[in-house]
Amino acid sequence: MKITVLGAGAWGTTLALVLLDNSNSVTLWERSQQYRDYMVANSENSTYLPGVKLPPSLNISSDLIETITGRDIIICAVPSQFLRGVLNQIDYSLIKDSIFVSVSKGIEQDTTLTVTQIIQDVYKKLPASQLGVLSGPSHAEEVSKKVPTTVVSASSDSKTANTIQNIFMTDYFRVYTTGDVPGVELGGAFKNVIAIGAGIIDGIGYGDNTKAAIMTRGVAEVTRLGIAMGANPETFSGLSGIGDLIVTCMSKHSRNRYVGEKIGKGMKLQEVLKTMNAVAEGIHTSKSASDLAKKFNVETPITNEVYKILFEDKDPKLATYDLMTRDRKNENVFNL
Repeated sequence: MKITVLGAGAWGTTLALVLLDNSNSVTLWERSQQYRDYMVANSENSTYLPGVKLPPSLNISSDLIETITGRDIIICAVPSQFLRGVLNQIDYSLIKDSIFVSVSKGIEQDTTLTVTQIIQDVYKKLPASQLGVLSGPSHAEEVSKKVPTTVVSASSDSKTANTIQNIFMTDYFRVYTTGDVPGVELGGAFKNVIAIGAGIIDGIGYGDNTKAAIMTRGVAEVTRLGIAMGANPETFSGLSGIGDLIVTCMSKHSRNRYVGEKIGKGMKLQEVLKTMNAVAEGIHTSKSASDLAKKFNVETPITNEVYKILFEDKDPKLATYDLMTRDRKNENVFNL
């Protein structure tokens, strides 16, 4: 199949390599002509995926219109806050027959739309059957080295979900399918926020007990919201839910956990951002996720506290205290 990957960050580049391993014709779009030329000349994406060789069979282009014209599938690896700006440059007539696959994990600020909803908002005539999501516990640093990984493909159309499964699945990259698009997208977005909270716990030095509590009750938060939005609650116990949450909260590769850890150690958000060259989706998603929860009248205390720490300069220890001293509850996923 002819496939374009929009976004040459670590994840977009890695997925382009996975697709090549399945004998697809793959074009990777890098917005900067200068950096595109560097990648071609050096056969490496040294900024985002250092040490991984890019084969000559991978076409790398900075011409957006050229890369998406005549494509069977378009993989959206642009961070959620920037995707709309990219899509607005592409006329619907050029992509009306293409399948769009979201591999970004976030919720757009102001609109509170998930990535597939952003795509549908830009291209209002695009059928839902041409939309899919690929998500799950999958760090680019490991997948690019062919470390065994399992993810899930979601689409409201089973044929599309199976198509996504087929183009990606290899002996090191196993793909399951589901029809629960909102559940998969919410799980992928919220886990980044909870991972910042887990990193804060690491930075403060509270330990495994506190971190386990944040992760567990984080799953409860997103499950409640997911149910309110029509998702299947079982999805949040799967790869795109608790699976992705575990890897993002625990891994040294996690950008979101890194942000939280530095803040837990006393750094301010802007100081942390200066040390990074990649996007931590959970930062902006903490605001949009809180807004989304308010829209559906679902309480998300951990998400709300992460936002207050990031953007209202709330002391992390006070945020932890406020979570610990909330009203007494029974332990139940559906319990506020």
